[in-house]
Amino acid sequence: MFIQTEATPNPATLKFIPGRAVLDTGTMEFTDRDSATRSPLAERLFAVPGVTGVFYGSDFVTVTKDDSDWQHLKPAILGVIMEHYMSGAPLLADGQVADGDAPHAEEFFSEADTETVAVIKDLLETRIRPAVASDGGDITFRGFKDGIVYLDMKGSCAGCPSSTATLKHGIQNLLKHFIPDVVEVRPM
Repeated sequence: MFIQTEATPNPATLKFIPGRAVLDTGTMEFTDRDSATRSPLAERLFAVPGVTGVFYGSDFVTVTKDDSDWQHLKPAILGVIMEHYMSGAPLLADGQVADGDAPHAEEFFSEADTETVAVIKDLLETRIRPAVASDGGDITFRGFKDGIVYLDMKGSCAGCPSSTATLKHGIQNLLKHFIPDVVEVRPM
């Protein structure tokens, strides 16, 4: 088994590509050991000293570290991922296929804005999320109020030094171009 690694815009996060599907749909994020108990792979990754976050995408795993050196962490992380996939163990402890994050959890917007929100979500799905996934992260819609779009940044996007630039100059400009009602984009 060969696992590729890719740098992400976030220097504290590396993208690991095992060459097979990780999640069938959606994404999953584990921000601490307690949240990782649902996934044996995430639990084992958190057992590597220095690992502070794990994120699953369709065909990749991103791992976030503390101030530890990648030179020391990367071999241990590669070993954990390889052992997991070679063992044939399920990704989730209950053996279920991951359903990812609930797409409509905690969303907020006025019923009058339903059409605008549908366009925002379509642009996120078709233009923004694929680009962000290539960098090892994900962005999901959380709300729309008073012309402000609220997004949740996950994986390599969370805590990334360039996330503000991505939001303000990339996503905000794109949404404002297609949707005149959008005045600003903010992270949740």
